[in-house]
Amino acid sequence: MTEKQNHSSPTMADIAPPVKSVFLTLLPLVLSVFIGFLIIGMQLPVLPIHLHVTLGMSPLVVGVVIGAQFVAALLSRSWAGNFADINGPKRAMVIGLLIVTVSGIIFLISLMFISLAVVSVWILLAGRIVLALGESLIVTGAMGWGIGLVGTRNAGKVMSWNGIAMYGAYALGAPLGVAASTQGGFFGIALSATLIPFIALAIIAKVTGVAPVAAERTPFYKVLNAVWKPGMGLALCSVGFGVIEAFIALLFTARQWGDASLAFTTFGLAFIGARIFFGHLPDKLGGARVALVCVIIEALGQVLIWQADTANVALLGAALTGFGYSLAFPGFGVEAVRRAPPQTRSLAMGAYVAFLDLSLGITSPLAGVLAGEWGIGSVYLASAVAVALSVFMAVILLRGR
Repeated sequence: MTEKQNHSSPTMADIAPPVKSVFLTLLPLVLSVFIGFLIIGMQLPVLPIHLHVTLGMSPLVVGVVIGAQFVAALLSRSWAGNFADINGPKRAMVIGLLIVTVSGIIFLISLMFISLAVVSVWILLAGRIVLALGESLIVTGAMGWGIGLVGTRNAGKVMSWNGIAMYGAYALGAPLGVAASTQGGFFGIALSATLIPFIALAIIAKVTGVAPVAAERTPFYKVLNAVWKPGMGLALCSVGFGVIEAFIALLFTARQWGDASLAFTTFGLAFIGARIFFGHLPDKLGGARVALVCVIIEALGQVLIWQADTANVALLGAALTGFGYSLAFPGFGVEAVRRAPPQTRSLAMGAYVAFLDLSLGITSPLAGVLAGEWGIGSVYLASAVAVALSVFMAVILLRGR
């Protein structure tokens, strides 16, 4: 199917019955995504300490165990997307939440082998991989389900609200994880991962499902051919998010600016605020047009951080980065949805998000090399260049339309 046919041919989602409220229709799915990703957020501040202090593992092992989830998520996007398209996104999401519960059980089993640290680490590694499989099904199922309920005309809203759920879960999950660990150590985290998914399952139990959109598995390369341009735009602009997440604390330390937690807060507030107040713009104005403006804003934010001589300037840069990246994601995503064949809705979303996984997987080690050779500030100059390159992808998409 050509791009021209994709734009002119109505899909099931395009002719879906109008809904009274897009927000209320999506709310149960968004809450379930929030709960699913809350489990991941709870582990972020606790798992490294458990591996390093309790099990006595080196930083390299800590990095491998934590990074395994992102690698597994990248490799499972195609499978999860096809599963949702063939079996229905509701079933995909339900099974994804159950798989997250299984990961919690695996984490509990790992605690039985604390005295055999190496064995415990291998079990934890298996749990992280299982968690990634569940996460892939949850996110692809939620996006495919949401688009099926409210139509591709509201695809940007589907991605915006699911993004708020994911990043909000990371923000709230960290202090909850610390609280759970304070009360019960890593056992509290493992038990939470085992039980919390049932809350999400109860929320979506009575939500109307949508019919599967495919009868057989679609080769990944066919969808990749349709989404690679917006996907590359996403990958390039995601570098800005990646270096904020991985290196802003090191920048604050190197320049003696004090606690870097405010940088994460300003990034997060700008990200969520942009989604709440402007999340409708990709659907209304066009994804490529919104992405074009927002990646320029994000690149400016990275330049400010690179040139910052005070913490306040760096915080402003973090806020601009969060604002720009927040709307660039659904901006490029709307273009991905509209270019993919209608029978591959969830697979297209999985393929699109895979570019984010790939970007974050590559950014950290490369940025680490740059920081070692030319100083921590060079990371943000390189990131600004990468984000600026996504401008060209947005222009290409605009010209293509």
